[in-house]
Amino acid sequence: MIRFNHIHNLTGRDILFRFALVLAAIALLVLCMPRESYTTYQYRLGEPWDESPVIAQDSFPVYKPEALLERERDSLRRYYEPYFQMNASVGEKQCNAFRETFEQNLQAAGVPDYFLKHLLKKLSAVYEQGIMDAEDYARLQADETRSIRIYQQNEASTHSLKNILTPKTAYEYMMAEQDSARYPYPRLQQCNLDRFLQENLSYDAVKSQQQQQEVDLLLIPFMGQVQAGQKIVDRGDLVDEYTFNVLRSMERYQQERSRSSREQLSLVVGQTLFTCLLMLLLVLYFVQFRGDYVFRSSYVLLTLSLYTLFPLLTYGMMRHHLMSVYLVPYCILPIFMRIFMDSRTAFITHVLMLLSCAIALHHPFEFVVTQMVAGLVAIYSLRQLSQRSELFRAAGVVTLAAISTYLCIDLVQGNFFRTDGIDRWTYIYLCLAGALSLIAYLLLIPIERIFGFTSSVTLVELSNTNNPVLQRLAEEAPGTFQHSMQVANLAAEAAKRIGAGSQLVRTAALYHDIGKLENPAFFTENQSGVNPHEGLPYEQSAQIIIRHVADGMRLAERYQLPTVIKDFILTHHGRSLTRYFYVSAQNQHPERETDPAPFTYPGPNPFTLEQAILMMADAVEAASRSLTEYTEESISTLVERIVGTQVQEGYFADCPITFLNIQEVKDVLKAKLRTIYHTRIQYPEMEAQAKATASTENE
Repeated sequence: MIRFNHIHNLTGRDILFRFALVLAAIALLVLCMPRESYTTYQYRLGEPWDESPVIAQDSFPVYKPEALLERERDSLRRYYEPYFQMNASVGEKQCNAFRETFEQNLQAAGVPDYFLKHLLKKLSAVYEQGIMDAEDYARLQADETRSIRIYQQNEASTHSLKNILTPKTAYEYMMAEQDSARYPYPRLQQCNLDRFLQENLSYDAVKSQQQQQEVDLLLIPFMGQVQAGQKIVDRGDLVDEYTFNVLRSMERYQQERSRSSREQLSLVVGQTLFTCLLMLLLVLYFVQFRGDYVFRSSYVLLTLSLYTLFPLLTYGMMRHHLMSVYLVPYCILPIFMRIFMDSRTAFITHVLMLLSCAIALHHPFEFVVTQMVAGLVAIYSLRQLSQRSELFRAAGVVTLAAISTYLCIDLVQGNFFRTDGIDRWTYIYLCLAGALSLIAYLLLIPIERIFGFTSSVTLVELSNTNNPVLQRLAEEAPGTFQHSMQVANLAAEAAKRIGAGSQLVRTAALYHDIGKLENPAFFTENQSGVNPHEGLPYEQSAQIIIRHVADGMRLAERYQLPTVIKDFILTHHGRSLTRYFYVSAQNQHPERETDPAPFTYPGPNPFTLEQAILMMADAVEAASRSLTEYTEESISTLVERIVGTQVQEGYFADCPITFLNIQEVKDVLKAKLRTIYHTRIQYPEMEAQAKATASTENE
């Protein structure tokens, strides 16, 4: 496997620059995080409010009085179901023991044989029903517990407490018989059934405590919600019971968020550590899994810009009580990260950004869940982005997903059945945020220009053969144009096979040889009988051929091609030799060693997976035109020789490609070339005919 880590190629200055960017982002986020204050009021229930009007500076819940909470807590106890574990081996053991006792003793004592089957059936039924310790049963009755949960082998089921037995009630059941003539009581006493009745239900304190906690969660501690900007009480208003509870709730809420000087320091330290932790997770992800992004400053700048932008917007809105955070189109971040990077990076960055925002919110659960689902849907909907209009569809789907998620949360929390109903404004804000996410459509081109990215949409547009440079290539260098088209098809198919960027390599292949427009006649695919290289020194011919890379870069600048396309122009020959002219020069002067420098392309060698694919496809397609016959064997030999030489000479040492990838690319190239040139299998001759031919040749 050819290993490569872009991090190792960073200089100390590059690392310091990236470290400074991360520290600047952390400092900016911590500096802008909101910090609350606490204000006290003097008031009494039933008396008028004699202070200035109180306006809620933030949204907060109205807590229920403690007496009401206690009554509701008592009413919820009927839902509590303690856990008991059933031990199946107890019943089996006791049934076997009874069978042995019956066969060894009771049968000889005159107990009829049919008692055995009947009593075993009842004994099994008793253990299936469950036998509980008498003290546990009495305690549950005292607590007014109606039912319990019995689990066995990780499967639990609810059972009414009145159906559970104790050793005493189980014995009474065993001794009770309607047919007393067939099963007389003295004979039943003779069986000593109490010896075979043992508890098989044991109390599980851990699971029961978890069940109690789940029941406690059903208790809603507040009776309503006060929205930011809502008037709580005006001067002269009577402080009734509800207003009293609202004021107490506001004080409780502010008190929980207020900090002393020491606590204020603790708050800042906590916010700083939390921000550093999230940033560390983000950095570790990129370093461990996407070192190629860290290598390029544009990816670092875009990631940190988007990662800090949305928390800063959130902090500003919370600090100044502006509208609702649900108005912010957070899904823009995963949209851009998905377009310019990849799905996994988009998701990781989106989640960490949401957590950074949530630390400043009062109800972070609803926010994180809603925005996380919206971000995932945005990533899914842009899996195959080929047109800018698809952003509109993504915005609609994201809006629908956000509204549906928040609706589910309202249903789970029972907000539809409360007196104040649901918060309709949140749904309005989510719709507006979906509309605002269309800003991504307007920002797509500026971000490409500022950060030097190239989206899939741009690649599709560039692959249109009606673009000026491709039209010129088709008219002035038709052979090169056809070669580029063939390379594009070969490389795209190979990239698709190994999971590389097929659209990127297809577009790059169309432009990789545009430098040949400056001297099209010097390249064999454009020649028609006349070879301008005849009579020229081999070094000069080699320099003309090599110059098409530099000419291609100048044309790319003139036609404003993206940087990623320019990289393919530079690397599609890497640091390889113009082998034909080098070998010819060596043969011309065998007595001395020919300097390879004038015959070597300036490079660099490919440093991405897609560039390596293009290099292989370009060399193989060009060489395939020189084959005298197109058979399976000749094509396979050609591909193995060309690609094998490239690997042997180290052209792929700087890119993250594996030997398995290379083999898969070779397989694709062979298959596609066989299809292009319509190879035929060689039919076997008849043995007699072959012998006759051989004897004729010998004569």
